Amino acid sequence: MSFILSCCSTSDLTKEHYEQRNLHYICYHYHLGDNEYPDDFGQTIPFKEFYSRMAKGEMTKTSQINIEEFIEYFEPFLKEGLDIIHVTLSSGLTGTINSARLAAETLLEKYKDRKIEIIDSLAASSGYGLLMDKLADQRDEGKSFEEIVDFAINNRLYVHHWFFSTDLKYYYRGGRISKTSFLLGNLLNICPLLDVNDEGKLIPLKKCLGVKQASKMMLNAVNEHIRDGKNYCDKIYISHSDFESQAKIIANEIEKNYPKMKGIVEIYSIGTVIGSHSGPGTVAVFFWGDKRGKK
Repeated sequence: MSFILSCCSTSDLTKEHYEQRNLHYICYHYHLGDNEYPDDFGQTIPFKEFYSRMAKGEMTKTSQINIEEFIEYFEPFLKEGLDIIHVTLSSGLTGTINSARLAAETLLEKYKDRKIEIIDSLAASSGYGLLMDKLADQRDEGKSFEEIVDFAINNRLYVHHWFFSTDLKYYYRGGRISKTSFLLGNLLNICPLLDVNDEGKLIPLKKCLGVKQASKMMLNAVNEHIRDGKNYCDKIYISHSDFESQAKIIANEIEKNYPKMKGIVEIYSIGTVIGSHSGPGTVAVFFWGDKRGKK
């Protein structure tokens, strides 16, 4: 191919998946305690250890990819004569897309015959990964650079994200909920059900009492929004932060409900950057559905 498909590590699949689909990626960074690490799909610090240390009170902090890092990452492809389609984590969650665009502008002054397209996924975690996997399908079908760019822009809002978290302190720490909501939520064992809206922002929808109700409400949301209803024939991903047991329970229900889906539900770990904000005890489901924002 004359171009490469690229994303950020916050698309939360696995290193092996990206290699199999010939998808390139650049890593975010995070701090755990006093040290900085790459967000590298659990290679440096296994996910189990990462979430265990979070649960024991070690503080986390994440950092965006800067312009210089993007330049260093993009330039070798351009030197090889390859164009670049790079899809970023949702601009509703981070400003990293601005660094990617500035890096592209800088490099295109030097590589005038090349093309770099920076696309806002308006997605996160394995929902972002689901979009990338579909773009790899488009490339493998022989679609052109321009056709894949158009597909990504025109279809990104059909990727649904529904998730719940069992520990609200990480949302409180990150300023997403008030102290009162945090204290009351913990007292009542509330698991908020959230989705990602058409601006790529996290939106709390329902306050569920415990994991069982949150799981039921999440499955109801899948039933309501999934493309073609019971005839759904595409992929479904689930990601979790050290909550594989509940992820498997939900996956089993989905597989029973959608027997025509492509393969089985693929389960991944929420990466260290997204997980730094959600904390352990989160489960998320991603699928192709109606257009986000349409209620």
